[in-house]
Amino acid sequence: MAFNVCAKLGNDRAIKIGNKLLDELPDNCKSSTATLNSALHMLMKFGNVQNAERVFKSIPKKDVITYAAMMKGYVDNEMFEKALDLFEEMSLVK
Repeated sequence: MAFNVCAKLGNDRAIKIGNKLLDELPDNCKSSTATLNSALHMLMKFGNVQNAERVFKSIPKKDVITYAAMMKGYVDNEMFEKALDLFEEMSLVK
């Protein structure tokens, strides 16, 4: 939930808090796809694509929401080729 609030605000304070939350995420949350999906959304909203890609790669059980968060983030950051590449990758994973 905190990641979503930070993403909505998107100001300097929210970015600082969101990044700190992610850095200090407890180990038991690092395996939660839902939590990491929220973190992906937040990072993409911040324009922090590199960190979002790092988090994406760390998610062992990606779901459709994981892929959607990344693709939307790429589109929002005008990285259309990456969004299309990820869509093709998602289709191949099934």
